[in-house]
Order: sequence, then C-alpha cells, then structure tokens
Amino acid sequence: MKSDDRANQAIEYFNHGFNCAQAVLSAYCEEFGLARETALNLSCGLGAGMGRLSHVCGAVSGAYLVIGLKFGQSLPDDKEAKEKTYALVQAFSKRFEARNGSTICRDLLGVELLSGDKVIAAERVKSVCPKMVRDAVEIIEELLF
Repeated sequence: MKSDDRANQAIEYFNHGFNCAQAVLSAYCEEFGLARETALNLSCGLGAGMGRLSHVCGAVSGAYLVIGLKFGQSLPDDKEAKEKTYALVQAFSKRFEARNGSTICRDLLGVELLSGDKVIAAERVKSVCPKMVRDAVEIIEELLF
C-alpha cells in the first residue's frame, strides 16, 4: 500500500470514531499479523495523550507500537532487536518533533484534554489530530519501508 493511501486510511479510522493511536496502529496491524480488533483494543487507552491525560500523543504511541510489531524483541536474548526498536523509536520521535515541535499531546493541542475547556479541546482535536495521524504514518513509512 502506498504511503498516502495508508495515511488516508488512518485518518478515515480517526474520523470514524477511533482515537489517534488506534488509527495509526490499525493502518498497519494486519500486515504484521495482528488482528484489527486486537489492535483497536490494545491501542484504545493510548489515545488523547494516554487516556485523556494529555501526555505522549496517541499518534506517536501508535507509531511506537507499529515499530515494535515490525522489529520488536520477542526473545529474551535478542538484544539486537531491542536496540533496533529503541533506535527507531528515537528516530521517529526526533522526526515527529521536528515537524510539530513536540510529541506531547497538550503541547500539540494547546489545551489539557482532561481539565481544559471542553469546547476548545474538541475543536482542536478535530483540527489538529488528523495532521498528527498523517505525520505519524508518513514518518513510519520513511523509517520502516
């Protein structure tokens, strides 16, 4: 699948009720042997900066999960896989932050999701998060494919 198609697919998931982490992970899960329903369940709590806590952006967290699916360590002695995964997470973070100024949800949105103004938060989620999802997918494509 082309990068733009995958980004559009992820944004479509986001626009149809899934959070940013779910949108990113679900665009890749089946390619790496993870059932879509499991991917959606697994990544649900990571949206909105970790359960609306406004911490790490859910699109970023979803991307970390994709990196882990492709390169992650599954054997205790596979230190090479762990190091490769950590290096790719760091590279992803650097690129995402270069594009957006931060990987932190509250910084990206300019509002706290849990305690901030709910109307402003809802507007910002609609206007900002699709770009974060697209950026996450584009960076994954650059780094992994």
